[in-house]
Amino acid sequence: MRTTVTLDSDTEQIVRQRMTERRVSFKQALNDLVREGRGFADGPREFRTTTRPMGRARVDLDKALRIAGEFEDGDVARKLETGS
Repeated sequence: MRTTVTLDSDTEQIVRQRMTERRVSFKQALNDLVREGRGFADGPREFRTTTRPMGRARVDLDKALRIAGEFEDGDVARKLETGS
């Protein structure tokens, strides 16, 4: 995304110092500093969820999906007939 940003002189110096230290462009230095400020120094943090065993399925999921599809088809047909 391209945008115009007005930096105070002290923040400009911080960005320019980063450019010199790491030999990167202004854009890269600014993006890196913003990410560090948000706590994402190496990019976005990896999102993880904990998984837990749920045991065996108690219903045949193939049948459940077929039945759900039939209900949905009936609902769509009903809406088409009534115009709602």
